[in-house]
Amino acid sequence: MIADKYLIREQNEALVLKTIINYQPISRANIANHSGLNKASVSSITSALIERQLIFESSIGDAGTSGGRKPINLSFNPQAGLALSVDIGSNYVHGMLSYLNGHSIHQVKEKAPISTENVISATLNVINKLTTLSLPKTTHGIVGICLGIHGIVLDDQIQFTPSYDLDKINLKEELEKFISYPIYLENEANLAALGEYTFSKNSQDNMISISIHSGIGAGIIQKGELQTGSHGQAGEIGHSILYPNGHRCPCGNRGCLEKYASNKAIYELFTAETDIQNVDSDLITDELNNDNPVVRSIVHKKIWELSIGVNDLTMLYDPNLIIINSSIFQKNPELIAVLKAEVPSRFAQHLTISNSELGEMATLYGGAAKVISTFLGIENARLGILD
Repeated sequence: MIADKYLIREQNEALVLKTIINYQPISRANIANHSGLNKASVSSITSALIERQLIFESSIGDAGTSGGRKPINLSFNPQAGLALSVDIGSNYVHGMLSYLNGHSIHQVKEKAPISTENVISATLNVINKLTTLSLPKTTHGIVGICLGIHGIVLDDQIQFTPSYDLDKINLKEELEKFISYPIYLENEANLAALGEYTFSKNSQDNMISISIHSGIGAGIIQKGELQTGSHGQAGEIGHSILYPNGHRCPCGNRGCLEKYASNKAIYELFTAETDIQNVDSDLITDELNNDNPVVRSIVHKKIWELSIGVNDLTMLYDPNLIIINSSIFQKNPELIAVLKAEVPSRFAQHLTISNSELGEMATLYGGAAKVISTFLGIENARLGILD
């Protein structure tokens, strides 16, 4: 019974805090109206939140129609703590330090091939740079760090990474030797979806974010909740089979979607047909702008192949919105219309397909959202549209 009492108290505190974040500035009376809690409970909880400096009295509201004292409004204090998020790619480590509303303070990006041999030192290097650049003084300090992994993650443990060998190391355990605050690991596509849901102005309760880089992954939001599956494999659309008996994939399948429709697949095919090396999204963009028929043919074919995966996700999850997070699409936004034209099904008539608002920062913002929501004990909170 005592445990139940404390659990209810924690749940009510999270409800009050989420209500303040969603409707700030807001009076105690309006918090009670929105939350369904009685005024005495709201008063007690807000006093505790003020003492912890998570909220503050921000303004004086308007008096009611019957007169009386003007209410004091409350607002969330995003500068009560700091969140770290790190995106660990196959050839880079990108980190961000933010306040508790996701607003970025510092960013650091270091490029180098990443493997089990250097991932600890490379990650700590980025963390150290982020936390030594005039670290702001806050009540709660750094409340956690989230690492975005390009592979399957379950319960903070890496299960499979096709683009590097990080599945051969217990990354969380190794980093805990150097870091005292909480460490979380999550698939980068899942974090990208969480970032879009939490901070984008066009976010929906039922949406999918498709990350297209060296591989293809999808983060799935349904009814405002991230879906990860029983084994952390939900959204691994890149490993659905596009061509039976096609190219071999490190996952064990043949003909996986990401072996054909990823950015890496575009670069490799362009190199094979032109013998041009070191292809990236900038070069593809230049060639598209120059109306190079070879690159245009390659890109359009790959979009057609990608559309099959988009159609499959549409039929499986019935989202309102699919976000494309790809440097090629970001730099060539007209390609979104090409993709839409390749998804003509009547079942997709309601579907919006759009470019990511957050781009390469989506994973970092999702990592920040994971850290912040865990620290605050609230779920599905939209922390505010980023400037």
